Amino acid sequence: MTRPSQRPPPSLNDLAAFVAVATHRSFRRAADQLGTAPSTLSHAMRALEERLGVRLLNRTTRSVAPTEAGAALLGRLQSALGALDDALDSVAAFRGSGAIAGTVRINTPRLPAALLVRDVLPVMAQRFPDVTVDIVVEGRLVDIVSGGFDAGVRLMGSIPRDMIAVPFGQPVRFVCVASPAYLKRAGTPKTPDELLRHRCIGHRLPGGKLYRWEFERAGQGMTVDAPASLILDDEELMVDAALRGLGIAYVVDIAAAAALKAGRLRPVLSAWMAPAEGVAVYYPGHRAVPPALRAFLDVVREVGKG
Repeated sequence: MTRPSQRPPPSLNDLAAFVAVATHRSFRRAADQLGTAPSTLSHAMRALEERLGVRLLNRTTRSVAPTEAGAALLGRLQSALGALDDALDSVAAFRGSGAIAGTVRINTPRLPAALLVRDVLPVMAQRFPDVTVDIVVEGRLVDIVSGGFDAGVRLMGSIPRDMIAVPFGQPVRFVCVASPAYLKRAGTPKTPDELLRHRCIGHRLPGGKLYRWEFERAGQGMTVDAPASLILDDEELMVDAALRGLGIAYVVDIAAAAALKAGRLRPVLSAWMAPAEGVAVYYPGHRAVPPALRAFLDVVREVGKG
């Protein structure tokens, strides 16, 4: 490779492009983020390596990953670009909040998405009209970095340790619920084991497996393979099925809150349910936070305090 002293220093755009490729570990996903073609990005990375005189990326037909030198450069650049973003944000503040623009891509299950639409997006629309919030609703747990998302929503206990979590909404817990008519007809189970003699509404996970119902009492946990007379992959449909007397459902409390308050559903095995767990919006802690995402997170924090 050409000695770096014989070349001009790399541009800020080239360095930012390298960070995108090394972070996503994909030319295609990095190109989508930067709005360019993968082939153009690949050529730019080869030119950057020539300019610096060192290989930064290991490439195969299916993957791309930083070399030892590339990983070292990535760590330094993420910090430097983050400081640069902060400096630019401080100038943008003098132009007013309307100057913040961009797109924030969020991956979230259906129920938290409904809460975002209800509580967060009205504030975003009023305060940051030039920010587009792109919400992808899916139940499976995804790698938000490789998936090209800016942030995700999960239960606190399932958020990867290298992510930064911003609490959102009230803590949630799982509940067993059934209609008064079903309980009158089939009886009320007193222990989780008694579910084996009941009709239950199963929850199929995105990967295809049935969810095992989890219980806890006096610090001791247990799981039950509830016998499913009906299997669904959507908690709102599970609540609707329980309302129609089709069996006992195991759902997040916010899905059944209205029906429980109205007395159309009744809690079952309350003493056996696990403690509530917090929900959070989370984002990568090792990369610069774009102004649009920063604005979104600020609104999430504000709504959470309210």
